[in-house]
Amino acid sequence: MKRRRFIKIMAAGVAGLSASSLLAKVGSGSALREFSWNGYLMGAEGGFRLYGDNAARAEAVIERCFQEIRRLEKIFSLYDAESALCRLNRDGRMSNPPAELVEVLRACLRAHRDTGGAFDPTIQPLWKLYADHFARLPDCPQGPSQAELDACLARIGLRQVEVDAAEIAFAHAGMALTLNGVAQGYITDRVADILRAEGYTNVIVELGETRALGPKPDGEAWRLGVIDARQRDQLFDVVELQERSLATSGGYGTYLDAAQRFHHLLDPRTGKPGMGCASVSVLAPTALRADALSTGFCLMPPAVVESLARRDASLDVLVQG
Repeated sequence: MKRRRFIKIMAAGVAGLSASSLLAKVGSGSALREFSWNGYLMGAEGGFRLYGDNAARAEAVIERCFQEIRRLEKIFSLYDAESALCRLNRDGRMSNPPAELVEVLRACLRAHRDTGGAFDPTIQPLWKLYADHFARLPDCPQGPSQAELDACLARIGLRQVEVDAAEIAFAHAGMALTLNGVAQGYITDRVADILRAEGYTNVIVELGETRALGPKPDGEAWRLGVIDARQRDQLFDVVELQERSLATSGGYGTYLDAAQRFHHLLDPRTGKPGMGCASVSVLAPTALRADALSTGFCLMPPAVVESLARRDASLDVLVQG
């Protein structure tokens, strides 16, 4: 991967929340037309684009993808009180859970093992602890007390979650999951799978994470800029993507306090914001895998991340220490 600058992949802006946001234009020098959808996924902007020669067919498949996005949000969202995830968090167990929730949690267990416990979606109580702390004390220079962190950490640990097709259950009261570190990757994969099944071979999906099916219509690989975690108006690097996925995690994405001393990547082992890497980008076969690993790797020392990545030939990592 060589450094280049000023490369963008998706146009800015959000065109709406349904397939009415479909855009079509004739590609320069190509018999294929470009079709795209832009909207919101789990509270964040996202979109995808594909190339084909039949507008009605493209519009129909985009509508199908849109409906699948909304269906999966009903499973994974923390913002919908009636989502499967919110009901599980509220009740502490769920019989006959959605197959998609089981699949994602099994992928989480794999990432948890691969990162030595750094990736752990049971950190939701930590999020709430920090949110409540800074809601009460917005100008406090410190985070929650060590006693509060210790009490919260007793309810954290993915191995305390029983996962099978018949039931998902928490071992302790007060446990809760956040799947924000993987759900967008999973939904990205689902949209890509639908488009591939429909025969589209020049596709880029950016729904929080990015997945490319085939090259661009001109045969060149898709190019994606990776933001510099320390100078966010600059690119740290540029990667080329084809038949792979890319996810980038960094503490700069969201802060928990107004002074920006506490970022959102909380370490499940300490209860505090991670101090491992400024950012980590992972290229992997699926967006779900890239999403989970980039989150966990960001909490680990750069040398450890690079050592772990070398053990898996399907991965490439770009680490900003």
